[in-house]
Amino acid sequence: MANALTFTGMRGHRFGLGLPQNSWTLVSLSVAVLAALPVVAVIWMALKPSGDIWAHLISTSLPGYIGTTLWLMLGVGASVLLTGVVTAWLVTMCRFPGRRIFDWLLLLPLAFPAYVIAYAYTDLLEYSGAVQAFFRMVFEWKTPQDYWFPEVRSLGGAIILMGVVLYPYVYLLARAAFLEQSVNVLEVTRVLGHGPWRTFFRVSLPAARPAIAIGVALALMETLNDFGTVDFFAVQTMTAALFDVWQGMGSLAGGAQIATTMLAFVVLLITIERFSRRQQKVYQNVSSRFRELPSYHLKGLPCLLALTACLLPILIGFVVPLIVLLRLAVIYFHESWTADFRSYALNSLMLSAAAAVIALLIALLVAYSQRLAGGRVIGIATRIASLGYAVPGAVLICLCCSLSRCCPGPGRIQPG
Repeated sequence: MANALTFTGMRGHRFGLGLPQNSWTLVSLSVAVLAALPVVAVIWMALKPSGDIWAHLISTSLPGYIGTTLWLMLGVGASVLLTGVVTAWLVTMCRFPGRRIFDWLLLLPLAFPAYVIAYAYTDLLEYSGAVQAFFRMVFEWKTPQDYWFPEVRSLGGAIILMGVVLYPYVYLLARAAFLEQSVNVLEVTRVLGHGPWRTFFRVSLPAARPAIAIGVALALMETLNDFGTVDFFAVQTMTAALFDVWQGMGSLAGGAQIATTMLAFVVLLITIERFSRRQQKVYQNVSSRFRELPSYHLKGLPCLLALTACLLPILIGFVVPLIVLLRLAVIYFHESWTADFRSYALNSLMLSAAAAVIALLIALLVAYSQRLAGGRVIGIATRIASLGYAVPGAVLICLCCSLSRCCPGPGRIQPG
């Protein structure tokens, strides 16, 4: 046991779980190759001729697809950035009633897929839903022409709902970055007379920017990959264009070309962010690492605003959809509780559990190899491994159908 846990700096010697350094490098490279295979396969499919599909798209619907996608990403990015950073800062650096509960409650919206929340809010806010029915009863409105109500199935509705679902990506990483702040630096800012706002914008936010940028990038990848929400809301994004080309026009190569364009856009965003902070360096005083962070005790109006800022995302992203779904589950229980439903639920549970275990094992292997061996090769391999997350799920469906030759053909797959 002692030999297995001995660390040495000599290449090829045993250190860490009894594996030599070269073995850890091989582990990272193997994971990177597996993660890169779908990307390479999609690019390979994109190189195949697709006929005049692109000329047709450019002259008709492609500019609209691109514009809607950019607006959706801009709106969702701003939403998750604001909500995630503000809530992370409040529960980390401020003291107010319920702060410790909000610490984990703010993660709950991530439990709902965006398209499930879209279904719930459509049922609640549409013309026949409970909200508009209540207003019609109170004000004695008879027809839709008697009043105006915002359309939930729209680009704005998609931005709001996807932002509420995806902000925990930013919240988790921003909170971790705020917890790693140097206590000494924060105390110095207080001695210099900096209040909470100046400390946040001049010290905490710049130090946490890399983590926040990764969280926003993850949320934007989810936004690009989403099909169920945008399809249900009739929002024409690049993902919708991918399915239109693949299923409607029967061109797998054309769909792969659109997917490659989406992937290139994500890589460009990550590259710009890394380039913008290439000269930044953050130094941490190890002696103060485990000291409690100085905090701000909120009272009165600031306390009420903090409670509201933390409570609203939970209500909108978890509590309200949960109530709507529970109501529908009770009403349609006897119709939905069938053998097929139980089979679907069991399959979902087994699939999610297996995927979680596999992802955890791979992440541990990659992180542990980077910690033990380190170096440029493992660093590049780790970045390549994380890039696989950007591949749209729809493209993986296309890829599996292409490789297995089992694709049911255009128009017969209805992803959600």
